[in-house]
Amino acid sequence: MNATFPFIRLRRLRYHPLVRQLIRETDLHLKDLILPLFIKGRTGEPKAVASMPGHHQIPLSALPQEIEEIARLGISSVLLFGVPEHKDALGSDSYSDTGIIQEAIRVIRSVTSQLLIITDVCFCEYTDHGHCGILTNKDVDNDKTLELLARQAASHAKAGADVVAPSGMIDGAVQAIRAGLDGSGFSHIPIMSYSIKYQSCLYGPFRAATEGAPAFGDRSSHQMDTANAREALREAEHDVNEGADMLMVKPAHTYLDVIYRVKQAYPHLPLGAYHPSGEFCMIKAAAEKGWLDEKKAAMEILRSIRRAGADFIITYYTKEIAAGKWLE
Repeated sequence: MNATFPFIRLRRLRYHPLVRQLIRETDLHLKDLILPLFIKGRTGEPKAVASMPGHHQIPLSALPQEIEEIARLGISSVLLFGVPEHKDALGSDSYSDTGIIQEAIRVIRSVTSQLLIITDVCFCEYTDHGHCGILTNKDVDNDKTLELLARQAASHAKAGADVVAPSGMIDGAVQAIRAGLDGSGFSHIPIMSYSIKYQSCLYGPFRAATEGAPAFGDRSSHQMDTANAREALREAEHDVNEGADMLMVKPAHTYLDVIYRVKQAYPHLPLGAYHPSGEFCMIKAAAEKGWLDEKKAAMEILRSIRRAGADFIITYYTKEIAAGKWLE
């Protein structure tokens, strides 16, 4: 006969804090977190992003100081987004050897060689129309975009990027980028693909920070429908077959079921999740109103993302967590 209450009392494993700590199933460490950075301009002062407290558009002249602080805090990985001074229909700054991200990589490398530099590979921040690729009749031309994505990734690698992260949800992007990297002598550079990226309303503050909102229409023709989950497994499968080294789900907090499904399908591939600007600013806004405890809310949500199956998390809370020693 199976034993039950009162012989079995599950609260015995909760009565003491050290017992709770001993049996905790999900841990979160600073090494699991990636800090996004927005790079804009060559000189001047950092410009605060109004909807994202604590985050700025950072000019190249102020970047060394920022990187020194990041290193001092023990943060090991950053994800770079560039805002160029000049935008055009082809997003040419994104694949120029003197582009804003290429210059930012060199600045970071002049400060430290110990920071993992991941670069966003897309076009929305670089084009004058704000869409994620080359347009034909006001629609993203998938196949024409592939060649320029490969050029962009190779240019980032040449500048010193450690990982490239295509985020546009363009069919065949991973395959094109892999071929472009390998053909340029960068076969060792891994691809962290935004394999499952939803057409979400939670990117608004980010688009303000990167000045990358579409000038017309939306991105529903290439980003996933928020109602779909099974489709995510097809997207992941294609990226795996094309050579993705790491997968990612974005957004994170509102798509825990998708993170779980992808991890179950590909348990041996590193899986990231992006805790985006909208999820970040909702916590901030509620905390400013006194409606919740910010630290507890942020940590609970980030742990839930890890619990769902994410191996690492891109989050705007990385710096606050490190500075405030929230993980201790």
